[in-house]
Amino acid sequence: MQHLIPSHASRPADDPIFALNREATQRKAKGEAIINATVGALLDDAGRLAILPTAARVITEVPQEEWAAYAPIAGTPDFAKAVIQDLFSKSPSLAETAIAVATPGGSGALRHAIANYLEPGQALLTTSYYWGPYQTLADESERAVATFNTFDASGNLDVAAFDRALGDLIGKQGRALIFLNDPCHNPTGYSMRIEEWRKVAEIVRAHGKKAPVTLLVDNAYSAYGKGDRQAMLAEIAPVAEDACLLFAWSASKTFTHYGLRVGALVACIRDEAERKKTHAALSYSCRGTWSNCSRGGLWAITKLLTDPKLARACDDERAVLTDLLFRRVDAFNAHAKGKLKYPRYEGGFFVTVFTSEADKKAAMLREKGVFVVPLSGNEGSALRVGLCSVAEKDVGKLVDALVEVC
Repeated sequence: MQHLIPSHASRPADDPIFALNREATQRKAKGEAIINATVGALLDDAGRLAILPTAARVITEVPQEEWAAYAPIAGTPDFAKAVIQDLFSKSPSLAETAIAVATPGGSGALRHAIANYLEPGQALLTTSYYWGPYQTLADESERAVATFNTFDASGNLDVAAFDRALGDLIGKQGRALIFLNDPCHNPTGYSMRIEEWRKVAEIVRAHGKKAPVTLLVDNAYSAYGKGDRQAMLAEIAPVAEDACLLFAWSASKTFTHYGLRVGALVACIRDEAERKKTHAALSYSCRGTWSNCSRGGLWAITKLLTDPKLARACDDERAVLTDLLFRRVDAFNAHAKGKLKYPRYEGGFFVTVFTSEADKKAAMLREKGVFVVPLSGNEGSALRVGLCSVAEKDVGKLVDALVEVC
């Protein structure tokens, strides 16, 4: 007799990326020469987790009563204020309309967006290559994922496909929630240009005049991009005039403490009454899922964001890590240009190599001791390569293996 409901009875026991990482780790422990490009965390060139020393120290200084006590359901007010300031320090028009609730990492922010901006059975819209847990989060909330072609023939974001897909989705369900992961898109590594954001904003505003449209910017990797985040915000700020604008904010990558699970969903809403309703709805969702976040984690991240000396120290330490990552990106481009097909790649944890039969080729690479993540999308299959976890000295060997197989 099966007691699970049928729709949950055949779900996978493990995330496929975590399963690949576990296999790579086990083989390396047995003495094999392994290149593990599956990990979604930044490692140093010795293979150790790269950690900001200042962030690590402040976490040890959290008062015991902060660790022990419950946090407010929506997070501490100081944390919400600090996150809004971090996002919109040079965008007062957005800061003035923003509210924030604490979530367990960026994933919690995505979960709240799906549950509050789509009815059961409806679909969110994102690029055809996307972070796999978008689908998991949607499934768990009884929602779905719809996609549009990621790249046009010139290798830029296919804004025409986005426009068509958004219109089609609104026609089917009367509303839309859009997830755009930028900069340093996971999994492709692509970062949108300012002109692309301008076109996206125009499209969202046009559709937002006709139906409820919500744009969520998943900027988990914003600290590792080369572009000016504030310049991007200037382009999308007008979206709030005709649509709802959300940001999934995460401390995991920015402060190198993935296990602390500190994040926030930030909503920019011009109408005050709607803003209050939104904060109430999101707070209710907090209570109905995880109840509240780690008060100690909120205390530490708030301290790191608001103490000028600590913030400068983190900026300096993070610059060392971004330089480490940029060197790997440069090495990849130097070795792969003209040999592999992949999107414009200027920074970020991942890059995607386009190839046919990705599952088969990922298996062939595993035989060589090289671990990558196979992907599929409307535009064909591909391999996600996590340079965040590959030492600079191994990038050339990684590319050689990819060239041989792809």
